[in-house]
Amino acid sequence: MQPSKISFSQPFIAGRELSYLQQALNAGALSGNGPLTEKCQQWLKQQIGCHQALLTHSCTAALEMAAILLDIQPGDEILMPSYTFVSTANAFVLRGGIPVFVDIRPDTLNLDETQLQQAITPRTKAIVPVHYAGVACEMEAILEIATHHRLSVVEDAAQGVMSTYHGQPVGSFGHLAALSFHSTKNVVSGEGGALLINHPQFIDRARIIWEKGTNRFQFYEGRVDKYTWVDVGSSFLPSELTAACLLGQLEIAERITDARLQIWHRYQAAFSDLEAAGWVRRPTIPADCQHNAHLYYLIVPDTQHRDQLIAALEQAYIKAVFHYVPLHSSPAGQKYGRAPFPMEVTDNLADRLLRLPLHPSLTLADADRVISTVMQYFEHQTFPTHRIANNRTAS
Repeated sequence: MQPSKISFSQPFIAGRELSYLQQALNAGALSGNGPLTEKCQQWLKQQIGCHQALLTHSCTAALEMAAILLDIQPGDEILMPSYTFVSTANAFVLRGGIPVFVDIRPDTLNLDETQLQQAITPRTKAIVPVHYAGVACEMEAILEIATHHRLSVVEDAAQGVMSTYHGQPVGSFGHLAALSFHSTKNVVSGEGGALLINHPQFIDRARIIWEKGTNRFQFYEGRVDKYTWVDVGSSFLPSELTAACLLGQLEIAERITDARLQIWHRYQAAFSDLEAAGWVRRPTIPADCQHNAHLYYLIVPDTQHRDQLIAALEQAYIKAVFHYVPLHSSPAGQKYGRAPFPMEVTDNLADRLLRLPLHPSLTLADADRVISTVMQYFEHQTFPTHRIANNRTAS
């Protein structure tokens, strides 16, 4: 009998999403910036502690708003990791900015803060740390460098909802931050995102940009007798239907996180012997970070083992995938950005990383089946000549 398929990712729908959708439909309030949007924004403000949260139709849109708010001009340089999704760079390239790619740390795969200083030039305008896998970057060091050089910081916290650094929510550190609620994320609305504003001076202009460049919010607040076009902007708002789905998810965000963490810890414990033998490297979580179990990955000896293990899992009806093609090696990355220094860690780890299924609907029995398949694969391999270094600063 064919075993059931184990999907790589699957949204968890168990809250009041349908009820909120019906509420929006009954009210006839389908366009953006309605009562459900406001409830989502209030939840984010209270949970994360930002001054303002604005829902967007995607995390990409939130990053594009950030680029406009920072007045990115042609030739401005933005420091970011190459090991990230294309939106991190695209948002700034659209304004004429130049992504300057900085290597990642070998332990967390986050932006290597020790390499930022040497990448800064007179044209540097901002730093965009990406919290990979929901594990926070070293924000204290990044903010110290940014403050010293008078640079803005935009957190790409697409994967970071419900994660913290030194007990403070991810997304609350930079001048601005962007969240994602795409269907592959922990908390989902199909498509969707949010711009978080941590410095009050950005709030009014952000609301104008958000409302297609008009001062419409000032009109509704009685501050002007009519609204008009006052700045650049675009249609960044999501519909109330998107907000309805998101609100149902936000209300059970803690439950979703707990379910994901249970699977994550199951994997982490199961693969400790493989790591000790030098076959794999497991994720590293610094002691000052509380992650949200956004994803679980293994770093294997080489690309051949990665591809073979993906195939072995596929034969067992288990979906596993690799992750980003580094931006600095992509055609667009080479056209629009630059890597001033060797990207040794990025190049090395990107070709060896494999992501395992992880979502709240995954049962412990499913996780054990994944674990068993991975273990069986390595049981039939010749022991590696060179052990994989753990590169651990914390566990």
